Amino acid sequence: MRRLARWLGWFVTRQPLGAAGGLIVLVLVVTAVFAPELAPHGPKNVQFPAYMPPSAAYPLGTDNLGRDILSRVIWGARLSLYVGLASVAFGITLGGLWGVVTAYFGGVADTTSQRVVDVLMALPPIVLALTLMAALGQSVNNVILSLTILLTPTAARTLRALALSIRESPYVEAARALGCSHHRVILLHVLPNTLATYIVLVTVNVAYAIVVEASLSFLGLGAPPDEPSWGAMLTAGMQAVEAAPWMFLFPGLAISLTVFGLNLLGDAIRDLTDPRLRGGLG
Repeated sequence: MRRLARWLGWFVTRQPLGAAGGLIVLVLVVTAVFAPELAPHGPKNVQFPAYMPPSAAYPLGTDNLGRDILSRVIWGARLSLYVGLASVAFGITLGGLWGVVTAYFGGVADTTSQRVVDVLMALPPIVLALTLMAALGQSVNNVILSLTILLTPTAARTLRALALSIRESPYVEAARALGCSHHRVILLHVLPNTLATYIVLVTVNVAYAIVVEASLSFLGLGAPPDEPSWGAMLTAGMQAVEAAPWMFLFPGLAISLTVFGLNLLGDAIRDLTDPRLRGGLG
């Protein structure tokens, strides 16, 4: 515990903005995990008066159907975090393994895989996401699948470039000279040296996944309408912007703060893991 406190103090001193981002992310995680206890009402309950402004009874007001916006924002944190973490865990991990393995073996496998990556990255991400959701239909799991497909080529391209340089390192050549098998070299020497970049990709792309999910829901192709998605709440708020401006204000703030905190934390992690940037104060 004392060592953890000492490390946290060092992190706050070296990366004050990163520490602020980490605090925002911690609040998001706590809100998502304890949403049933923190939300005063159910996110789908419609027993309240519609278009009630913020008050002591309804701290963030109610929406057009009489649902408590505070409860929906809190439950929306759980949905956004679930979609962000799940899609990034699958997309970045699969893409990273794809890029590392094909870079290590090179040749036809590497060339073919990079042409596939080129095709996927040539399509505008939001257009590809909309196309996939139109084909798959509205559901949270389909959003995760679409985001996984979006994130895979980016991770493959990034970690492939890193693996190409690692493959030519002296310790990898020494392992080969000692007779280590290919999978042993990849597992013990190549993958561990891509871990720092992998962590940065995960942190940064969680924010990206949350924004894309909110965009899809805003356009009506993300989570089902009854789910407490921040993007869908923005759509309902825009339709009643004059009568109830609080309907889009608070979900918008939630998205902005979440992305801001994740980006600050991701930049701090990048600075700490990149030897060329460790001297910065963040």
